[in-house]
Amino acid sequence: MAQGARIDSVVMFVRDLDRSVSFYLDVLALAVADRSPTAALLAGPDGTQLILRAMGANAEHALGGIGVQYVVWTASGKEDLDRCERALKQRSAHRDTRVSEQSTAVEGRDPDDITVMIIYPGPAQAPLHQLPARIYGW
Repeated sequence: MAQGARIDSVVMFVRDLDRSVSFYLDVLALAVADRSPTAALLAGPDGTQLILRAMGANAEHALGGIGVQYVVWTASGKEDLDRCERALKQRSAHRDTRVSEQSTAVEGRDPDDITVMIIYPGPAQAPLHQLPARIYGW
């Protein structure tokens, strides 16, 4: 097996914790593993972890600024990707669905207008071999 680091957890600052927890539980089918009044640990069955931290109504996230812009999530299968797309549409958060030769990407926006992208198949089955044009959209 290849050695090297991999992403296991993502920490995201949000404006309203309850609203964001509800969104990510629904769209990504995560479960609450732990929670405090200002933070929540959401976990997936594969070990994926999303940590949400409430920063208040005036917190900002500058698109195109330095730092992580968005995280690309991998659906467990085509049916799961379809479920994610439906959940985004039900929340009026769906922005686009793009199909390429390698994969399908469903894009939406979370309650803080942060890009949420879910793909299938993911890099384990269909790794990228060139930079995606999407990163030049700013």
